[in-house]
Amino acid sequence: MEEPSDAELLRRHSAGDAQAFARLYDRHDRKSFDYLRRLLHPADAATAEDLHQEVWLAVARAAAQYDESKARFVTWLFTIARNRVLDWQRQQGRAGWELLESAEALPDAPRLQPPERVEAGRMAEAVVEAVEALPIAQREAFVLFSFDELSLQEIAALTKVPLETAKTRLRYARDALRQRLQAWRTADV
Repeated sequence: MEEPSDAELLRRHSAGDAQAFARLYDRHDRKSFDYLRRLLHPADAATAEDLHQEVWLAVARAAAQYDESKARFVTWLFTIARNRVLDWQRQQGRAGWELLESAEALPDAPRLQPPERVEAGRMAEAVVEAVEALPIAQREAFVLFSFDELSLQEIAALTKVPLETAKTRLRYARDALRQRLQAWRTADV
């Protein structure tokens, strides 16, 4: 039997099927939580958890408003999450938002020998620092594309910019990361 689509699960939820919402949540809760963690500073783990719950409450309340012809469910979900983070930051008086691409999101290296582990850890730190140093708009485009696997069209819709702007932000982010990591490698030799 074929799995119901996200849109179908939302329709069932709107019709009163609690199991449909539970299936939808199980399908996407990790992805949405990871997205929130990347938008927030690592010290804000409790905030990420609180916002994660608020996002899913908003999804439950707005399920009938979802239009699959306008966006995939994940894009809609991330839009809700992004808006909730921006609201929270305004409430906190924060000018910008932090991104953490922590070691848990980087590939594990359990078979590396101690010197290689040290080097992999240093490289991971350099990558995190390079991503964090990107301007916010470029950082967001890079994370959404590289880690959350959204298409450029979805990124443009989520961030409410033209497609060409989303492409440019991603290109600038990649160029900046390439330059920064090349400089790190050169300095490390």
